[in-house]
Amino acid sequence: MNTENVIKHLRVLWRTDRIIADIRLRHLLIGLGLRAFAALIAAFGLLMLELSAYFALVQIWSAIAAAAILGAVNFVIAVALFLIAGRAPSGRDIELASEIHDTSIEALQLEARALQAQVSGAVHHPLSTIVPVLLPLIAVIIKTLRTTARTPNDASSAEAQS
Repeated sequence: MNTENVIKHLRVLWRTDRIIADIRLRHLLIGLGLRAFAALIAAFGLLMLELSAYFALVQIWSAIAAAAILGAVNFVIAVALFLIAGRAPSGRDIELASEIHDTSIEALQLEARALQAQVSGAVHHPLSTIVPVLLPLIAVIIKTLRTTARTPNDASSAEAQS
C-alpha cells in the first residue's frame, strides 16, 4: 500500500464529489429559477390574459363556462412549464464525473485490499515484517556496544601511562 496513492485517490474522490454536487446544485438552481419564472408568468401575465379572455367568452358563453375554460388552459400551461423545469441535467457532464468517481473508489478499494494483505501477512508471519527493521537495529546496537567497550579500556591504559 502506498500512502501517496491513497492520498491521490482520496483527492480525486473529493474533487469528483464536489463536481457532481456542483452539477446537481446548478441543475436544481436552474429548475428553481424556471419554476419561479413560471409562477411569475402565472401570477401576472395570465391574470391579464384571463381577464381579457373572460370578458370575450362571457359574450359567447355563460360566465361559468368561460371561467372553467380559462382554468383548464391555466392548468395545461402550468403542467408544460413544470415538465420543462423537471428535465434531467446534461448527461455527459454527470456521466464523466460519475465515471471518475467510480474509478477512484475502485483504486481506494484496491489499496485497502493491499493493506489488508500486508496486515494479514504480518499477523500470520510476524517475524517477516520485524526482521527488516531489526537487522539494522541490531547492527547499530553491536557497534554501540563495541565503542563503549573500547572506551573504558582506552581510559584505563591512559591512566596506566601517566
